[in-house]
Amino acid sequence: MDKKQFIFGTRAVIEAIKAGRDIDKIFIQSGLNNDLIKELIQLARDQDVSFTFAPAQKLSAFPGKNHQGVVATLSAVHFESLENIVHNIFSTGRDPFILVLDRITDVRNFGAIVRSAEAAGIDAIVIPEKGNAPVSADAMKTSAGALNYVPVCRSKDLRQSIKELRNSGLRVVACTEKAEELAYNVPMEGPLALIMGSEEDGIAPEILRQADALVKVPMQGKIQSLNVSVAAGIMLFEAVRQRTTGH
Repeated sequence: MDKKQFIFGTRAVIEAIKAGRDIDKIFIQSGLNNDLIKELIQLARDQDVSFTFAPAQKLSAFPGKNHQGVVATLSAVHFESLENIVHNIFSTGRDPFILVLDRITDVRNFGAIVRSAEAAGIDAIVIPEKGNAPVSADAMKTSAGALNYVPVCRSKDLRQSIKELRNSGLRVVACTEKAEELAYNVPMEGPLALIMGSEEDGIAPEILRQADALVKVPMQGKIQSLNVSVAAGIMLFEAVRQRTTGH
């Protein structure tokens, strides 16, 4: 791990938040409750910076000897505003093409999905503030650098973000094994938001309820599930096929 990916120490992390650094997550040693820690927690809440409490052993695993009970991991990218991206795309006369990821926790899967999304011409990727793989240097590496070109939007409430996409005129299509309809039979031209779900349990029920259509990838073999990065690639390029050919 590269020390440049981290900030160590309570005061240093506080100043980083105030300076507007793109922090992915703050780890605070469990049991710490001094005034400086309280200031950090309040500032993180005010600035919507994700934080979690962790045992001392976890913090000691980071490549810094004097962490003082606080380590912040830095994002490899600058997070963008989803509202601004959608507005700007519409203003150019194009149809937005957005990918929403619900709790993709494996950084290799996340990087592979970003790589496919960039190749498919996606306009932005939306991830939840909590429960997603870190947008780290490792993610940048597994995306083969695609994270440099695809805007990433971090959502505090994924359900609300999807509702806003629908209100902006995007059709929301969710890929799930629970679907009856095949992906090839559902229209994906026009303004589109495509949702892919967690490796463990797919798309959360409250997110599925936000979708206009539920679709599945046709499966012919005995194994009835695909790695999420593979499924995402299939869905992305089915959308590209439809958007290119018009059917």
